[in-house]
Amino acid sequence: MTKINNLIIIVSFFCLWIDSFFSEKIQILVGFSLIFSLGILHGSNDLLLIQRLNKQKNNLSYYRILSYYILVVCAGILCFYTIPFTSLLLFILFSAYHFGEQQWKKIENQVPKSLEVALQFTYGICLLLLLFIFHTAEVQNIIQEISSLLIPPFYFTLSLEIFGILLFCLFVYIYVQFVELRNQLLIELFYLIVFAIIFFSSSLIWGFSIYFVLWHSIPSIINQIEFLHSEFSFATFKSYIKSGFVFWMASIIGIVVLYSLFKDEKIFNALFFSFLASITFPHVLVIINMFKKKR
Repeated sequence: MTKINNLIIIVSFFCLWIDSFFSEKIQILVGFSLIFSLGILHGSNDLLLIQRLNKQKNNLSYYRILSYYILVVCAGILCFYTIPFTSLLLFILFSAYHFGEQQWKKIENQVPKSLEVALQFTYGICLLLLLFIFHTAEVQNIIQEISSLLIPPFYFTLSLEIFGILLFCLFVYIYVQFVELRNQLLIELFYLIVFAIIFFSSSLIWGFSIYFVLWHSIPSIINQIEFLHSEFSFATFKSYIKSGFVFWMASIIGIVVLYSLFKDEKIFNALFFSFLASITFPHVLVIINMFKKKR
């Protein structure tokens, strides 16, 4: 395990310890604050990443890239209003692959691409299903508010069993066929157990914010900075914040406006998740291309 991951484990369990001193409302407030800060920040430089990725292909202007990006975001919002359940399902699937890709980036070029994608997606969906299983009632309410559909708990359990078996088979196959990856497999299995403990021991928002900020956003920010500046340092981190500040603030202001307008209405959850999903869809595609370019 790397030093940064060892530190993240310590901070994660510290967060579990301090949550016993917070009411659920305080946990939600702090959790959303973390998501809106570092969580949103990790996607704030998508336009700069797109420019860097397209530099050798074609010289697209910043405003043309911005126009395409806004178009994709608006298309996501429109889909959430017209086909909410399908859009929510796609959001979960995209997020699952995105989380798994971040966790398993170290195996790139060490296994066939199809096996790599299968492992990343299966690991990510198992991670999310663990969160759903430990907070089924809350997840059911959110899905119902967005899509008007009530998903029976049985489907969450069945999905975790199916993908859990698939993940186990992938682990066994890779363990047998790729000796050099055995240590990495054991480490990631240990992390999955850590995630299960975090989700089980905390509220929905608090547990998700611990994972999303500490385990996903911070490592992703480091990867993006290394891609953009070839190194990670305090100076390059400041540059990263500066270049993404406008998009970061625009996202936060948009969420704050939604909350101020709809905080007492059930529609806020639908609006909030449609907003996050609309940002997530293009961000996932950008990060996929970033890792592809690094390879």
